[in-house]
Amino acid sequence: MLRQNVRELDAVLLTHSHKDHIAGLDDVRAFNFKQERNMPIYASEDTITALKREFYYAFSDVYYPGIPRLEVHAIRAGESFWIKDISVMPVQVMHHKMPVLGFRIADFTYITDAKTVDKENKKLIEGTNTLVVNCLQEDPHLSHFTLEEALDFINQIKPEKAYLTHISHRLGLHKNIQKRLPEGVEVASDGLVINI
Repeated sequence: MLRQNVRELDAVLLTHSHKDHIAGLDDVRAFNFKQERNMPIYASEDTITALKREFYYAFSDVYYPGIPRLEVHAIRAGESFWIKDISVMPVQVMHHKMPVLGFRIADFTYITDAKTVDKENKKLIEGTNTLVVNCLQEDPHLSHFTLEEALDFINQIKPEKAYLTHISHRLGLHKNIQKRLPEGVEVASDGLVINI
């Protein structure tokens, strides 16, 4: 956030409760202070339960100065909601046996930690122009798309542009991966900005 000079944050969308996806939540405190308001957080009921366990101090009845101030909203796959004037559609994918939310905003869709996506949720993604999707490694994995699976998924959705994210070191160096990708598919990188 500092490197990208982000000065304002409207809300936080949480995909699921795994630590690598929620651990930075304390950092909303700077935005609480600067924007003088609680931070809206949108997540599934299961993720909210995990947040209340992991960040118990933010949900305590006793206010302690300096804790993140959160305004939590429960959301469900297939039921759109609004953040200011932006409509957001949660899309359910499966991370092995764990439901994870992806998000579609206009013609942009973000999906992480997916291994499978059922037909109903693929329909919610159809027509996406820009797709960000996880691609962990080449070897088979229990709960993440491999490179082959990610490229197959991209081919099914047929976006104009796709970015691979949530990549393991096992996939190799960025420049080497990029050489092997079809036109319109790129490896996402730190500092990437996508305007939607």
